[in-house]
Amino acid sequence: MPYDASLDKSVFSKSYENDDGRITVSVYSYNNGPKKLQIVRENRDPEGTSRFAKLGRMTKEEAQAVLPLIQEALSSM
Repeated sequence: MPYDASLDKSVFSKSYENDDGRITVSVYSYNNGPKKLQIVRENRDPEGTSRFAKLGRMTKEEAQAVLPLIQEALSSM
């Protein structure tokens, strides 16, 4: 069965922003299935446009900012 965006339900979503971009912590449920955690990084290019990137490594500042968001997301799962 192919992916259908209309079946993907966002249960929780909060972001941390800094000068370089944004890290978003979300919880999704696809077709009323199990809730799953998603962490996404968006970097800003010199023009200010956001682009998706691999989350990869985080700085200590980013990890400390995202950790409370992850804990909050876990409570909604």
